[in-house]
Order: sequence, then C-alpha cells, then structure tokens
Amino acid sequence: MRKNKVYTPRKITVWRGIGYGIVDFVGGGSMTIIGAWMLFFYTSYCNLTAVQGATIIGAARVADAICSLLMGSLTDNFYKNKLGKRFGRRHFFLLIGSPLMLLYITLWIAGMNYWYYFVTYMVFEVISSCMMIPYETLPNEMTDDYTQRTKLSSARMFISAGATFLATFIPGQLFAILGQHSPIPFLINGTLFAIIFAIGVFVCYSVTWEKPVTPEMQKELEKDAINNGNIGTRFVGLLKDYASTLRIKSFRKHLLIYLFSFTGKDTFNTVFAYFCIYCLGLSATVAANMLSLSLIGLLVTIVAGFAMISFGPRFLYIVGYGLMLLMLVAYYAVFKFNLTGHIILLLFFISLFYQIGRATLEFTPWNVFPFIPDLDEIVTKRRRAGIFAAVMSFTRKSTVAVATIAVGFILDNNGFVKSAATEPLEAQRAIADILLYGTGGLIVLALLIALTFKLNKPTHEIILAEIARLRAGGSKEDVTPEIAKTVKDLTGVDYSQVWNDKN
Repeated sequence: MRKNKVYTPRKITVWRGIGYGIVDFVGGGSMTIIGAWMLFFYTSYCNLTAVQGATIIGAARVADAICSLLMGSLTDNFYKNKLGKRFGRRHFFLLIGSPLMLLYITLWIAGMNYWYYFVTYMVFEVISSCMMIPYETLPNEMTDDYTQRTKLSSARMFISAGATFLATFIPGQLFAILGQHSPIPFLINGTLFAIIFAIGVFVCYSVTWEKPVTPEMQKELEKDAINNGNIGTRFVGLLKDYASTLRIKSFRKHLLIYLFSFTGKDTFNTVFAYFCIYCLGLSATVAANMLSLSLIGLLVTIVAGFAMISFGPRFLYIVGYGLMLLMLVAYYAVFKFNLTGHIILLLFFISLFYQIGRATLEFTPWNVFPFIPDLDEIVTKRRRAGIFAAVMSFTRKSTVAVATIAVGFILDNNGFVKSAATEPLEAQRAIADILLYGTGGLIVLALLIALTFKLNKPTHEIILAEIARLRAGGSKEDVTPEIAKTVKDLTGVDYSQVWNDKN
C-alpha cells in the first residue's frame, strides 16, 4: 500500500488538536441548535403540531441510529477497497461529508409541508452520522497515549463548547435584530453554520491521520476474500460484533452514563425555550441568551482536561451532574413560586451554573470513549473503535428519538396550542415538569452508575502495558495478581480468558 499523508503520524500540537476538534461544530453546534430550536421552529413557523414536529425528529433519529450501526462496521472494514486504501477508512467519509454539510440550510426554510421537513431532516441526520462515526474513532487512531488522547478530546470539547455558545448566542442576536416572530433569523443562522460545518470537516480531513492496515487486518482481508458473497454469514457476524461490545463491563457502564446524561441534556434543550417563553413569560431572545451562557464551557473544558488526568472521570461526573441537578430544582422553583423579582438576574446565575455542569457532562464521556477500545483489545486482540462508536451513537439516538416524541405527546396531551402567544396553565405545568423530572430523573440515573466507574489514567496505563507485554510474546502465566484484578475489574472478563482469538 502506497504511503500517503492519511497514514503519516505527526506531532499532536494545540493547533492540530483544534483542527481535529473543529468537526464538533457539527456534533455540538448542529445538535444544540436542533435541540434548542427545531421543535420550536416547527410549531411556530411551519404550521406543525408538537407531535408532528416530534415525529419528524424522532423518525430521523431512528434512521440515524440504524445508519450508525451500519457505519461502525463499514468504516472499520473500509480499508478492504481501493477508496479506503487511498483515502483512509476514516478519512474518506470526512472528504465526502464536507460539501454535503451545506444541506443543513434546507432544514430552516419556513412555510413548507410536513413531508419536506421529514425528508430534509432525515437526509441531514443520515449524512451527519456517516461522517461522525469515523470521526469519533480518530483519537484512537492517532495515538495510544492517555495524555495525548485527552489533549485531542479536550480540544474537541473546547470547540464543542464554543460551538454550543455560538449556536445559542447567534440566534439570540438575530432575534433581537430581525424580531422573534420571523423565520428569517433561523434561515440566516442555518446558512452560516452550514458553511462553518463544511469548512471544518475539510480542515479535519487535512490535518489528521489514521493507522495503516496491520498484518492482522491483512489476514482478515484474505479471509474475507474466501467468504465473499456470503451475505447471511456476514450479517450474523455483524450482529455478533455489536453485541460483543456489551461484554466489556466498563463499556456497559460508560454507555448507560452517556445514554442517560445526554438524553437528559437534550430533553432540557428541547423544552427550555418553551419554559422561558410560556412558563416565565419571557422572550425567545432571553431564552437564547440564557442558553448562550454555555460560553463558560470554554473555561470548563480547560479545567476539566486537567481534572480528567489528575482525578479521573468519576470525579467529573459527580461535580457536573450534581451542579445540574441543583440548578434544575432552582429553575423549577422560579416557576412554582413565581419568583419574578429580578428574574433576569436570577435566571442568569442559575443558567451559568447549569452550563458549568452541562459542559462537564459533555466533556467527560467523549474523553473516556477513546480508552474503551483498548479494553476490548486486551480481550479480543482486535481494534474495533468504529464498532464501539456506532453502538454509542445507535443507543443514544434511539433513546433521544423516544424522548423527543414523548415530549411532543406530553405537550399536545396537556393542551399545548401551536403558534399561540400564550399557553394554558396545564401546558405550562407540563413543560416545567419535563424540565425537572424528565431531565433530572435521567441525570440521577447517570450519576448513580458513574459512582461505580473505575476506568482512569492509572488503570488505563496498566491495560496498555499489559497489551504491549502480551503483543511482544509475553506469557499470560506471568501476570501479577494486581494486573489480573485490574483487567477483570475493567473488562468484566476473567484474566484467563483475555487475549484470546476466540473472543
């Protein structure tokens, strides 16, 4: 295979980290805008009910989730064809994804019918998934070092925090200039971010790299040539591959933490604009400004990067989730007890601390993820980062679809009136309950699991050292009791059964 830039490792600098992380304008920026404003846009400017809007978002997320599963295996095995060999099994999808990001503009055209919004949102979600799954494997591809991976993931989360801020701040300013009763601010915002998405993906393609095909991959390629055309066997093998990820104990916990916390965060984003406008009687500009306090996430990301190395992910989970829960209770109290005196100042302080917790929530799971495939490698002797990324995306997007549809049904069943200036008290109470009990309940579940999470820098270094020893021909019989216990604690597999081709 011809050596090219895609397979050439380079020094991981701050600028290269930013070049890698800029793609999270798509993950952080687009999802923040969609979470905060998509359902509101549908019910306010597109003549859709809350249920109709929610079913569009939910159905697209289901399709996206299925696509994520397919992409995991596809990107892991894409080195087996000429395109994958030339452009990289990860980077090929970044290259074609860059211009397709411009389709984001089509989501924000007002006055179309239900099926227009259904198709455009579905297409964007699928394209985004096809690009983000390969992207999420890059820290695992670029380096094995815990600190270097943390630098990359921290740069990504720093960019994501900036994207989240801009995704809420810019709409607020557009509302203030053009009015909150016009769909034009949404279209301008969508166009601006689509251009940023396209440029950012291409920059990432240009400055990152991936591991070349190893001898083990080559053996798999030769085996695949023998079995070529056996679709049934391949499909069953693919399902087994995905199911086998759940054998890793730390991944099961990580998946549930990620699942509950991110779904809770998305539930909050979905109802917050409704909460400010209909429960507190404020404007969409105020809602956007409160969400734009996510700017604090830039500082949080820097601090969390050091804390991740020094204290580990469990510490960050406790701090982040604890803050969010306290602030959710505070939001609810403002509505419940009608605390209207100095309400903007009060909301400012509540929102600021909520955003500190939220930024920690977003930072931690994606900084943990690059280390999960190493736990799988010591069990299976394989590198399957794409499969793990796909399972994460599939589960989250599936549950978010359910949560979004549930929010729509709850609103409609509690008297919510589309395009109305005010909402009945029953609908207001439903919005406030979703904010507290929906978001808060999911965060509590995530916190309870996080308290038992044991993967951190010291334990990960033990795993890497043991993989290196076994790869160099070391005997499993020579393992120390401490290392054997660490391997079992993190993987859930007895040491006698790890580093086994049969896995």
